[in-house]
Amino acid sequence: MEYNYSGCIYASVASDAPMRNGWLKTNMMKKILTLPNCITAIRIVGAAALFFVKPLAVPFYIIYTLCGVSDAIDGMVARATGSSSEFGARLDSIADLTFYTAMLVSLLPKLKEVFPWWLWYHVVLLVTLRLLGYLVAAIRYKKFASLHTYMNKATGATMFAVPYFLPTPVGSAYCVGVGVIALIAVVEELVMHLTSKHYTPGRKTILMKKPEGSDVPSDKTA
Repeated sequence: MEYNYSGCIYASVASDAPMRNGWLKTNMMKKILTLPNCITAIRIVGAAALFFVKPLAVPFYIIYTLCGVSDAIDGMVARATGSSSEFGARLDSIADLTFYTAMLVSLLPKLKEVFPWWLWYHVVLLVTLRLLGYLVAAIRYKKFASLHTYMNKATGATMFAVPYFLPTPVGSAYCVGVGVIALIAVVEELVMHLTSKHYTPGRKTILMKKPEGSDVPSDKTA
């Protein structure tokens, strides 16, 4: 009587496939649904909620402040828990873009009253340069990439404070200052993308030397 070992092996592998696929899905979900990523997601949900509340009213400031807190602590939590990842970095960049876009759109009526006319051209320039930076990064690195530079962090911090300054007498001057910082940030990042062969997320400023091994393509997060 012959025993079909190949059939048994095939049957064993086939029976283990659902279990293996389930483990892969679970492992992937664990990597995505980390605490810092969930904190970052709060900013995306909050950005959507800003469209449904009156600008500069109490509910607006509550939601807006919670979004700001999530932006401040998600990175710290990721480093503290050792759960930093490339997906988390991308999600953070998407959350920032979504949040500040929602802020600008919801505050548009008030900004029309405060902004000098020429500052609107400056805003268009900033958006154009930012999108150009994303395009250059996508072409050079074959993926979405955004650098968390010191100037980008300064832009985010000063831009976040805009709604708190808008009702004050210095609201217009403050917005001009934010525009200057933002211009420096987008130009710096664009130049860094243009002069780098590979994505170097650990590089915080154009004045910093490229991290060791940056000439070697890698999908690992610094």
